[in-house]
Amino acid sequence: MLTFRLFMLQRVTALIMAPLVLGHLAVMVYAIRGGLSTGAILSRTQGSLPWAIFYGTFVVAVSIHAAIGVRVIAAEIFHMRGLLLNALSWALCAFLLFAGLRAVLSVTAL
Repeated sequence: MLTFRLFMLQRVTALIMAPLVLGHLAVMVYAIRGGLSTGAILSRTQGSLPWAIFYGTFVVAVSIHAAIGVRVIAAEIFHMRGLLLNALSWALCAFLLFAGLRAVLSVTAL
């Protein structure tokens, strides 16, 4: 039952990530074509709650999605099971959440 739940959770996070990836790519193209500098981009994102929500949601979805994917790979290739597999999954998810949300905060906070 856990395997099915993780399978479904990974599919849900993929559904969440798809439009966010397209949005991120559109913003990148707009910034590059507009000739925006790093400073100009940061000035637009500083203190912006919508950008914090957009990229925060992206980070949460990616963290969960990646942790589940690595869990499956570790189980299939390295034959990991039980507590070690759970610890790897949770540790990776926690690390990605910490690093990603810290980056989002640094770009969007005043």
